[in-house]
Amino acid sequence: MDRDRFLALALKNPVNGAIIDELHRLTLPDAWLVAGCLAQTVWNVLTEREIDHGISDYDVFYFDPDTSWEAEDAVIRTLHARLGYLGVEVEIRNQARVHLWYPDKHGLPYSPLMCATNGIDRFLTENTQVGVRRMGNGYEVYAPHGFGDIAGLIVRPNRAPNFSAANYAEKTARWKALWPELTVIAAA
Repeated sequence: MDRDRFLALALKNPVNGAIIDELHRLTLPDAWLVAGCLAQTVWNVLTEREIDHGISDYDVFYFDPDTSWEAEDAVIRTLHARLGYLGVEVEIRNQARVHLWYPDKHGLPYSPLMCATNGIDRFLTENTQVGVRRMGNGYEVYAPHGFGDIAGLIVRPNRAPNFSAANYAEKTARWKALWPELTVIAAA
């Protein structure tokens, strides 16, 4: 699977397209639709399931050097107001702030990031290390591991500094129940 095929399949989910378009209109700094909602949409197309099967939320990353909670909360409220009509859960996180709350929430260290794609690089699984955003009249796709695992329905651990084998086991068990065709590579 190449970039164009991945993008065409991911955009079959109208929610993905609507969020990407809204991020573009808002001109949030370094803003991307990321992770499972993209890979899982492709899985759903490939396995001939409903387009939104198993997608629990839609993740948005952006990077704003203003690390105040008030600034992030304003972005969250704005996006929720603009995207509420979609009827889905949208999780919005300023990647410049993650190191401030991640250790307390997850009990793992998390060094500061320099851009939104640094956050994508730290995802638990390699197949979810994807992001899409509008650039001019087209799209930019970030996928440091390419699209082979997504196309092959393969889930493998990403050994980022914040990797948790327990979280990986929990996530892959949920996914395997939803997409039994998946091949899950052990974290050991």
